[in-house]
Amino acid sequence: MSNDEMPAPRWLLLTYLLVGTLASSALAQPLQGRGKSGLPASVATPAAVPPAAPVPRIVTAVPSGHEATMLRRLWGIDDIHVRSTASGSLIRFSYRVVDADKAKILNDKKAPPYLIDEKNGLALPIPQLENVGQLRQVATPQNGREYWMAFSNKGRYVKPGDHVTLVIGRFRAQELVVEGSSLPQPH
Repeated sequence: MSNDEMPAPRWLLLTYLLVGTLASSALAQPLQGRGKSGLPASVATPAAVPPAAPVPRIVTAVPSGHEATMLRRLWGIDDIHVRSTASGSLIRFSYRVVDADKAKILNDKKAPPYLIDEKNGLALPIPQLENVGQLRQVATPQNGREYWMAFSNKGRYVKPGDHVTLVIGRFRAQELVVEGSSLPQPH
């Protein structure tokens, strides 16, 4: 009987048997020079793929790009950070001036700054030290320079992750997030 005379179901069955036999015999042969996945050993082994380096997280006190843009446009500052320092007994607010005219209010000696903890309404002042004075820069701001001020957090009420509002005269920056210490932590 020729293939033309063989009924269709029988012909298909023989084709499947032949393909299955060839495939199983090919799989039964040892995979020389190949890893378990069937790929070349240099690609298949996990040691060939270096582990991905962790992506550093850029921490900023301003929780959104919109708020950062508003602070830049309205008050002439960017690169804003609020960090817990000195084992948590001080909260340091730092910023870079991009428009000195708009940023003048932040360095105004007559406008006392307060850092307000949003969860309990506690207002942290800038301490006045006997031999040092206020922990605040009050020089006329210059474009491109960074400035800072430190607020007393004696009771350590404000902690990293807390939301705070900075108030200096008419200046108000809300929903700033307190960052942890910038020093590497021991493991």
